[in-house]
Amino acid sequence: MMLVLRETFRAFRRAPLLSALSITTIAFSLFVVGLFGLVALNLSRAIGNVAERVEVVAYLKRGTPTETVELAMSDIEGIPQVESVTHVTEADALARARRELREFQNIFQDLEDNPLPASLEVRLKPQYRNNVNAGRVAEMLRTFAFVDDVRYGQDWIVQLDRLRYIAGAVSFVIGAAFALVAVIIIGTTIRMAVLQRAREISIMRLVGATNGFVRMPFLLEGLFKGVLGGLVALGLSWSTWALIESKLPLLRAAFFEPQHAAIGIAAGGVIGLLGSAVSVGRHLKSV
Repeated sequence: MMLVLRETFRAFRRAPLLSALSITTIAFSLFVVGLFGLVALNLSRAIGNVAERVEVVAYLKRGTPTETVELAMSDIEGIPQVESVTHVTEADALARARRELREFQNIFQDLEDNPLPASLEVRLKPQYRNNVNAGRVAEMLRTFAFVDDVRYGQDWIVQLDRLRYIAGAVSFVIGAAFALVAVIIIGTTIRMAVLQRAREISIMRLVGATNGFVRMPFLLEGLFKGVLGGLVALGLSWSTWALIESKLPLLRAAFFEPQHAAIGIAAGGVIGLLGSAVSVGRHLKSV
């Protein structure tokens, strides 16, 4: 194993310019993937922020006893999709309307009776904020005798689900395409290194070296170059994000979490390994 490692690092010393070119090429390939990842991350975050508004509201019949409502709230909180339940009394509903609908202040001031009903605002857990689960919770709420009506904004939730699906599909397709291009580019750079050492490989084969022994230094070289390229790409992505943040602070763009950054660097290593494996495998078949 030590011999393989020495051969791997010797390849860096033999052709420092080619190694630097390979790492730079890998870095910019992964940088493009990283930029798309940042766009996808912030798009997903924006959709998640909109999805936080998904809730099911059950309007209660007038005169429903508070004790009945409190017992029902305990049952509703036990529904798997439900995160929390808030009881909004008639007085609370009127106070909220006066606070949020200032253009109707005169109308609210002249009211003799409160026309707004009490309600239960049911907030769903993040993974259940979609049309299917909101509809299921709404149907459960309709089974309570004191519930007069249930609303959950079905039309806009359907649109949100469609947007989430489209964003996920586009992110997967474009991300996979960028990753494939990165593999091809990395494979080409490794292929250059293989061709540079073609004579050495032929001699090793003549003296009885196995394919595994010949292949291993190139695989490790591809792995190291991929990891180094991933680190450089991460630095470039962070610099781009910091520049956007300084120029457009109101955008509040998010950056990768540490675990996501680590996955990106590991992905660089895997892509480098795959590109190297393909290139070396093709060359060994021809010698």
